[in-house]
Order: sequence, then structure tokens, then C-alpha cells
Amino acid sequence: MSRSQRRKSPQEPWLSAAQLQAWRAFMRVQMRMNYEMNRELQSDSDLSLADYHVLNALISAPAGRLQVSDLAALIGWERSRASHQLRRLCERGLAARVPSEDDGRATDAILTKAGRQAIDDAAPGHVALVRRLFFDPLPDELLAPLTAALEHVHIHMNFHSSLPPAPW
Repeated sequence: MSRSQRRKSPQEPWLSAAQLQAWRAFMRVQMRMNYEMNRELQSDSDLSLADYHVLNALISAPAGRLQVSDLAALIGWERSRASHQLRRLCERGLAARVPSEDDGRATDAILTKAGRQAIDDAAPGHVALVRRLFFDPLPDELLAPLTAALEHVHIHMNFHSSLPPAPW
């Protein structure tokens, strides 16, 4: 009996044809968008996509400040990766590390004035690229269902995956 002839069960190791098609489409879009965003950010603003992820999380945080563990959870990285990226941003003056105001054992990441300026300078080109490659070809009637599906999956992952839940 071939894989396609077997009945699918919750423990079945293979995706259904529809699931496989959706998963491959998602992965193609995600990998290509990451490549294009990284290329655009590096050429236009001397930021990597990893830099942008950290700076974007900090600019969205109250007072531009997050505990490093919360920063990592928010962007979906392991704490060590976030810490290494933060160190690189600190070396460039785009962020700073300070003792946490909430937990004396923890460290907070703070967006510096230079970091805020860097993301403000990068945002127009980044937004234009995202709009052109992702939103322009997406029919208006598919935006709400796509958003709902992605939010649904994100909420599930936030509580059923190996990383701690995002702080907000």
C-alpha cells in the first residue's frame, strides 16, 4: 500500500495533499520574503533582517525597552540568539543593555536614539518592498482570511511550542 492510499490518522507522519501544498506555498513565500527583505535592508540601510527584527520589537515596546528573554520570545528566537544579536546592535550604538527595572537578575534591551533613527530610516524602503511583493498581489478579499489563519496558528504556537510565549 502506498502512502497516498493509507488512511490518515492524527499520528500519520505525512501531510495530506492539501496540507503539503499549503505548507510548501507558505515556505516558498517565507523564504523568498526573508531573502528579499534582508537584501533590501542591507543595501538601503546597512541593517540586516535580524537587526530589523530586534529594532522593530524594541520600537514597538513600551518606552523602547524589553527584557532580553521577552525580546527573544516576541521575535521567536532562542534567548542566546537574541542576546548575540543585541550585542552586535550595542556595538553599533543602535541598542543598549541595562539592568532590568522589573527583575534585578535580568537584563533589558533598550532602543537608543541612533537605533530609532536607523529603523525610521529603514522603514520606508522596507514597507515599500513588503507592499510590492506581498500585499499588492494579494486580492483584498483574501487579506482578512489570511490574517485570521495566521493569527490562529500563531496563538496556538505561542502556547504549544518550545519557546516561551510572547509577552504581548
